[in-house]
Amino acid sequence: MQKYYYFYLITTVHNFAPRFKYGEMQKILIINGGMKFAHSGGKLNETIMQWDKIFFTAENGFELKITETGAGKYDYEAEVDKFLWADVIIYHFPIWWMYIPFTLKEYIDKVFTAGHRKGMYYSDGRKAYNPARNYGTGGLMQGKKYMVTTTWNAPEDSFTVAEEFFQGRSVDDGVLFPFHRMNAFCGLEPLESKHFHDVEKNGSLELVASFRAEYFQHVQTVFSSNKTRL
Repeated sequence: MQKYYYFYLITTVHNFAPRFKYGEMQKILIINGGMKFAHSGGKLNETIMQWDKIFFTAENGFELKITETGAGKYDYEAEVDKFLWADVIIYHFPIWWMYIPFTLKEYIDKVFTAGHRKGMYYSDGRKAYNPARNYGTGGLMQGKKYMVTTTWNAPEDSFTVAEEFFQGRSVDDGVLFPFHRMNAFCGLEPLESKHFHDVEKNGSLELVASFRAEYFQHVQTVFSSNKTRL
């Protein structure tokens, strides 16, 4: 599995060049939550990150910054500054045991806490005179957007078929519901997610090739929309 990810990453032709005629550059922050752990090599998320470098170029109207959370080597305050700099935050991560990797969770806990009253969120939004209402409205990043990609061993049918494991719940409305509310807590607005399925048991070079085509089509559609412009 790891070998064909490496092979595809190395042999990918960098010929995808959409041209967007916008005004100022759009600032993109990539948070790569993939990592090597147990039988997971982290290579698909690494490959997706390389696709980002092909798409989000200055020629195409973007500025790009990247943080990789797997090694835990980052400065909390500097990461807060990246969130405040970005127009769009893109999270890439695998799903392990029905949620995000533990190193990504640690990153979020530490960086978001460091962003308290420093531009990410002010409070939980409630007031003393009405403490039962308006929870989650104290975010400070209104106008910024985020996008999520996930990689799964689970096949897509396990979400879309009611009798299968996830009982007909989508990734975004099921497993990722708290992740989306976390971003909403800070005032971030979602862009359409992209989820890659069956990457381990039925992984192949052809599957990764199809993922690549799907991902470029996805980001081209999302980022050519006027709704994405801030």
